[in-house]
Amino acid sequence: MTTPAERFAAAKVRGQHPLTIEFIEQFDFGFDEFQIIACQAVEDGKGVLVAAPTGAGKTVVGEFAAFSALAQGKKCFYTTPIKALSNQKFQEFVERFGEDRVGLLTGDTNINSEADILVMTTEVLRNMLYANSSTLKNLGSVVMDEVHYLADKSRGAVWEEVLIHLMESVQVISLSATVSNAEEFGDWLGEVRGSTEVIVSEVRPIPLYQHVLIGDRLVDLFREQGRINPEILGLEREALRQVRTPRHRRERFGESDNRLTRPDIIEKLQRENLLPAITFIFSRAGCDAAVKQCLAAGLKLTTTEERVEIAATAAKYTQNLAEEDLEVLGYRDWLIALERGVAAHHAGLLPSFKGAVEDLFKRGLVKAVFATETLALGINMPARTVVLEKLTKWNGEAHVSITPGEYTQLTGRAGRRGIDIEGNAVVQWSPTVDSATAAGLASTRTYPLRSSFTPTYNMSINLIARFGRERAHGSLESSFAQFQADRAVVGLVRQIKKNNSAAAELTDSAQCHLGDFSDYSRMRRDIKEMERLLSKRDGRRGIDQRQRVKLENELDGMRRALRQHSCHACNDRETHARFAEKADRLNRESDGLRDRVENRTHVIAKTFDRICDVLTHLGYIEGEKPLEQGKILAKIFAESDLLLTESIRRGVFDSLTPPELLSVASAMIYQGRSTEAYAPKMPNDNVANALVAVSKIWIELEAIENQFDVKTQREPDFGFCYAAYRWANGHSLSSVLKGTDMTVGDFVRSIKQLIDLLTQIGGAAEELRPACRDGIKRLDRGVISYMLGDL
Repeated sequence: MTTPAERFAAAKVRGQHPLTIEFIEQFDFGFDEFQIIACQAVEDGKGVLVAAPTGAGKTVVGEFAAFSALAQGKKCFYTTPIKALSNQKFQEFVERFGEDRVGLLTGDTNINSEADILVMTTEVLRNMLYANSSTLKNLGSVVMDEVHYLADKSRGAVWEEVLIHLMESVQVISLSATVSNAEEFGDWLGEVRGSTEVIVSEVRPIPLYQHVLIGDRLVDLFREQGRINPEILGLEREALRQVRTPRHRRERFGESDNRLTRPDIIEKLQRENLLPAITFIFSRAGCDAAVKQCLAAGLKLTTTEERVEIAATAAKYTQNLAEEDLEVLGYRDWLIALERGVAAHHAGLLPSFKGAVEDLFKRGLVKAVFATETLALGINMPARTVVLEKLTKWNGEAHVSITPGEYTQLTGRAGRRGIDIEGNAVVQWSPTVDSATAAGLASTRTYPLRSSFTPTYNMSINLIARFGRERAHGSLESSFAQFQADRAVVGLVRQIKKNNSAAAELTDSAQCHLGDFSDYSRMRRDIKEMERLLSKRDGRRGIDQRQRVKLENELDGMRRALRQHSCHACNDRETHARFAEKADRLNRESDGLRDRVENRTHVIAKTFDRICDVLTHLGYIEGEKPLEQGKILAKIFAESDLLLTESIRRGVFDSLTPPELLSVASAMIYQGRSTEAYAPKMPNDNVANALVAVSKIWIELEAIENQFDVKTQREPDFGFCYAAYRWANGHSLSSVLKGTDMTVGDFVRSIKQLIDLLTQIGGAAEELRPACRDGIKRLDRGVISYMLGDL
């Protein structure tokens, strides 16, 4: 029974934060302390940054922001990095707030666009800000889910653009994975957005236990106080001995001389009651191969009743797909695997297939999913167990180790709140995947958030149009990238001062009563440099025999001058020299630090200036204002923004039919997965000639960018031109994909990106609008029309 004092205290809290209390009472579970504190800060009108582990429930704070906005008669925008997340959050909000109050904007999907709560991708909000959209009126708050995505190299800048340029009156609620520099990020938010409460929670609602799978032994990675389990070390030594021993001489050691197969691992997890599980495999082909291996092994994880429900769910998600397309999509094999409780999940899958997998997995009907790391990005798909086969991945250029942050994000999927009492992370041992590496990743708590912000042509022209060049210049100085650079500069300047002080003391210690020892020390350095130069072989650095003789004579003269210097006769000469050499090393280090300071000071604004120089050179801007061509560029948000705008400007698209236009435009958005050189097939001469023109423009732009020390425009890729052209001309999906290594998921994604690009071109160039609209209609058919909004 509560005392009068306790009841009074509770009433006081209720009076201070009535909205928070009202919101919490709508849930059938108790809120964690960090959730309550965050909601109270939102109710107090502060900006909020919540950094918490995956599955901790930070999105509840975003939901409260929407609830609070509605209570105040204002709008709330909820932004996510990917369309799949936007769709998921839209459905959740519709269930909570009602479909009449919630809308969805993802570029290709527009549902209830003037609703009080709008869910959207971050790019949509960025574009609204630049267009000064009327939808922004009465906007009270913006939730930025997965805000740590601003570290993404290709898209991260969008998050900073929004945070810098949102109206001052808008309250920002930022939701992030656990990062080690949350306070630094919060300090920056405080500078650009005003008072911001930083709320960090490192407590997982479901404890996570780390294991290593050695052969068929599942062993705890840690013992008490985070120390590696000594049992593992013995098992690893024995496993390594078995690996190095010829097969016919090996002793039986469980199965440690052979890693368990993927089906074996799933069966072991099933016996240990550790399903459902997600196995992360860092390649699409590996995920698909794992499913086939499970089928070949006869793995069956479902009951008769579950298989009936799985088939019904699969039919619901694919009901709009044509019969002939289902065959191309591998529907029969996919369904057989699903009915056995096994599935793959990666970007190459059709969105309908991925949606079905996510739905079935969350309902406990699919028990084993083999996924690429894209699944770890915010999608609500937790498991009881997460398995990692490797601790390295291919990043497009090389095989690199996964970071502690990536490890945490992946293993964070383990543990279903309200279902499991614990989550389990399993690393499969191999000679290249040992317990020490796993322990290092699992125990490291340093996951810094690093800005990837850099100005683009489109960003620059929009800022100039909105603020003028000078104000735009200033606004970029407030980016998180510059904030971090400035903080680094403070440390560098401190080190320079420290070096200078130490060098001065050393120089004082090197004073010689016979003369100027600093001059003597300089002569010694020059002689060493000359000796180093002459020690190189003939022909290196262009030193021929004639030059060598000349340099040797010069060296003899330098040595004579050194011996004649007054300090040469000093008895303490070598002691002085050691002091002078240390001082010289410190001075040279300081010179390098000064270069780094110079490179980091105003670095974003300097890049902006160089981009403006290119735009001035090409006639896009004049002084403080964009010219006519600049207004076209302002509406092109594609990565190859300048290349596309120049192609429009020079009439490359003017005489093309709609299918030809979209075929050429595809070169601006497509990036083939293969790095091998090949000659892509051309639809016809018109397309081929237009692409030659695009290539020439790209070469010109590259030369201009090199002149102004800028690099933004990637080389056009013609690998999708033929497929896009044929699809636009009505060919079947099987016909279009025949002879290519493109997955259906990749094809759908590329077509959807192309539709988005055609929308941009049509909006930017009125004369091309009819052809772009026609092209969009041609593309938006069959499997594509049912997938809009799913990517």
